[in-house]
Amino acid sequence: MSALPQLKRIRWAVRGALALGVVVSTIANVLHAVDNPISQTIAAWPPIALLLTVELISRIPVHSRWLAVVRVTATAGIAGIAAWVSYWHMVGVAAHYGETGASPYLLPLSVDGLIVVASICLVELGDRIRAADPAPAIQLAASPVTPPAAAAPVTEAPAEPAAAPAKRPAPKRVAPRPTSADKVAKVAARMPAATAAEVAAKAGVSERTARRYLPARAAIAPPASDPQAAETPALVAA
Repeated sequence: MSALPQLKRIRWAVRGALALGVVVSTIANVLHAVDNPISQTIAAWPPIALLLTVELISRIPVHSRWLAVVRVTATAGIAGIAAWVSYWHMVGVAAHYGETGASPYLLPLSVDGLIVVASICLVELGDRIRAADPAPAIQLAASPVTPPAAAAPVTEAPAEPAAAPAKRPAPKRVAPRPTSADKVAKVAARMPAATAAEVAAKAGVSERTARRYLPARAAIAPPASDPQAAETPALVAA
């Protein structure tokens, strides 16, 4: 990037040299033409066309090979026409203003040679500047933006339905384990006349535990025919 400013300065110097050669050629063409504006304009056109063509080639890059070939061929044709016309115009002007011998035929070559060399240098400098600063080339090479009307409509994919939350299985209810008191009460309810030892055997607990959880044994009375029935409540109450 440090050489870019220097290349641009050199390009301006080369443009000055090319413009000088074109001005000399144009003046010679105008002086040799018939003294009327139309003839002078026609005579001045070939050098100006060559200057414009060289300027376009040096400024605008072409990324297609066959287009580059066409452009170079057209530029060569314009340069040949300008050189042929300017050469004979300048020969006539040089001879008219006192040049003799081979001078009238050699002077035009110096002008045309300057134009050719400056044109080639200008094209080469344009390539070097584009290589050092590729931003303009990238902008020119970018594809044109499709207008909004011609752009294909963007369709949005339908949103997927949200997945239903997974149902948690209901926790299994674990029945509480019956305590010794529950066991004793259950057996006592089924066997109201059973003794503590019988309740303990049926409930799977010790006899002491059965006696502990049978505080209402007085309510469980034996049959009336039993001779010991009258004594049992008194014993239990005591």
